[in-house]
Amino acid sequence: MKQITFDRLLRKKRKVRSKMEGSANRPRISINRSNKYIYAQAIDDDKRITIASFSSLQLVKKGKEKINKSQQALLVGKELGKLLKEKKVLKAIFDRNQYIYMGRVKKIAEGLREGGLII
Repeated sequence: MKQITFDRLLRKKRKVRSKMEGSANRPRISINRSNKYIYAQAIDDDKRITIASFSSLQLVKKGKEKINKSQQALLVGKELGKLLKEKKVLKAIFDRNQYIYMGRVKKIAEGLREGGLII
């Protein structure tokens, strides 16, 4: 079995990230995943600012009932989509970082689409 080293993850992240750049009209939505929570933020790379962010940690603080991690990811995507729609952002670039497009990462993308964004 191959052991995935930290250097290998960084190389993968750099390769994915080098092909995309966000702007004010079309921000880059960056995903970060831990074992317990999932985080998403919309970044304007021209000005180097974060436009909006949302995480499953905020869902826990809101007092939502216990749900599994993939459902949390779907809700995070929907909430971030709503926040961006309020700020009149309709299109975005999806930056999955070093993560494979499946499971929780895919659910965030689906939630963003349900929230009204074009990815």
